[in-house]
Amino acid sequence: MMEQVATVIGSDADGWVTVRVEMKSACNHCSQGESCGTSAVAKAFTGRYQEFSLPAVEYYSTGTLLRLGLPESVILKAAALVYLLPLIGLFIGGILGGSIAQLTGTNSDATSMLMALMVAVAAWYFGKRRAKVLEGAAQPVILANLGRPMSTESVDSDHCCHS
Repeated sequence: MMEQVATVIGSDADGWVTVRVEMKSACNHCSQGESCGTSAVAKAFTGRYQEFSLPAVEYYSTGTLLRLGLPESVILKAAALVYLLPLIGLFIGGILGGSIAQLTGTNSDATSMLMALMVAVAAWYFGKRRAKVLEGAAQPVILANLGRPMSTESVDSDHCCHS
């Protein structure tokens, strides 16, 4: 189960809660973060959020942190559709282009490359659409209520315990 922390931004009486999840990048998690070009690009696009509603068995006030879970199989299937399907399409298109070139007597290399590119793009488009449907049908579940985040402004130094 893949887990993510979300913040409640709304809740209704019908048992639905609206949450906001910060989209995180895998960059900045290794020791090469300062010298990596990909890390610099990822920093430019940080701060994106995804909002959605999901069913809840209890009421959560705005600002409550929830741990959400999504089955890993959904993510793996979507990744396979988006990454592997175009690769397979590239090979099938190349073979198909070579066969068409033999039948028509045209340049074999050019026809193979053109068909490989066309079938790979078509497979990528199809895979992307199917992955969106697959991810849209997958409903995250609430695993835990993490409570409200602590505010540093609410700490009063006069009420601190001294020994």
